[in-house]
Amino acid sequence: MSLTRAERFARLRLARTDRIGPVTFRQLLDRFGSAERAVDALPDLIRKSGAGHALPSIDRIEDEIAAGDRIGARLMVLGDDGYPEMLAAVDPPPPVLWTLGDPDPMQRPCIAIVGARIASAGGQRIARGLAQQLGEAGHVVVSGLARGIDGAAHTGALPTGTVAVLGGGVDDVYPPDNAGLYAQIVEQGCIVSESPVGHRAQAKDFPRRNRIISGLSRGVVVVEAEIRSGSLITARLANEQGRDVFAVPGSPLDPRARGPNELLRQGAILCEGLEDIEREFGRPRAVREPPTDNPFEGAPDAVDAALIERVAALLSPTPTPRDELARAAGAPVGDVAAALLELSLAGRATLLPGGMASL
Repeated sequence: MSLTRAERFARLRLARTDRIGPVTFRQLLDRFGSAERAVDALPDLIRKSGAGHALPSIDRIEDEIAAGDRIGARLMVLGDDGYPEMLAAVDPPPPVLWTLGDPDPMQRPCIAIVGARIASAGGQRIARGLAQQLGEAGHVVVSGLARGIDGAAHTGALPTGTVAVLGGGVDDVYPPDNAGLYAQIVEQGCIVSESPVGHRAQAKDFPRRNRIISGLSRGVVVVEAEIRSGSLITARLANEQGRDVFAVPGSPLDPRARGPNELLRQGAILCEGLEDIEREFGRPRAVREPPTDNPFEGAPDAVDAALIERVAALLSPTPTPRDELARAAGAPVGDVAAALLELSLAGRATLLPGGMASL
């Protein structure tokens, strides 16, 4: 069933509230049944928790929507009919996406190609050729529009479809020297971002960007990357999301080969060409489904203050499963989930994927 306009507006407003990331967003929907009801309840929850933040104003959300309309961008919120299926299966999915161009390629089988910004000519040739072959075989190539490997992958896939995921808004052309490629992708593919239109990318935005790159894709191919790089973060996220991780081997004399070679040591799939990818995709596999259980089943409307403090005392920097906290607190899981949600809004707990929580 399609979301109403009011519910879509409420989901965007909820997603733009301080301290509400994808995990808390999903749990607020589970707790209250809709974003509209969550938005109505949130001011009281924030007031009780003593947190120094509030819902963004209606004017601010209307301004964000108007900014998207001005450039022809399309807003997708979690629950929309057109929200990408692979991304919806991530635990938890991004609450909102802005797209520029044709969003339909995100519904087709996607594979990511990522790698070094300062890439070798050979690495760029491999990325461009592999992207072209993947496109001709029916895959959509996803990458991050960075210099080097990303740009080469997008270029190779332009005729068949490519998706560029940005850290800034969909109008934030970065790096500037990829402006021409950006314009081609708008015409022939899709630009995607979790950030508001007009937002300029900051360092903290790129891990979220990388999570979307891997989340949209059946697998991630790393062509060149140093050990400490965003590409290896994308590979780790892909592994956590149940996606395949492929690595193109390289010479041990080239520092850019250290990342892919390390991934191979850790069990990544050797990738020397399209055949390696299609062989792996030909194996029977189960796609990870998004969680369907509601942890707040049976939770009271108001959480007992004593239980909140009891749960807070049980938290540590080590992530702990929600049901384990419930056993230690001697309380139903629904009550403990509600207590954790209030602690999160107060900045006293961090909610993590998989029903985990920590300080």
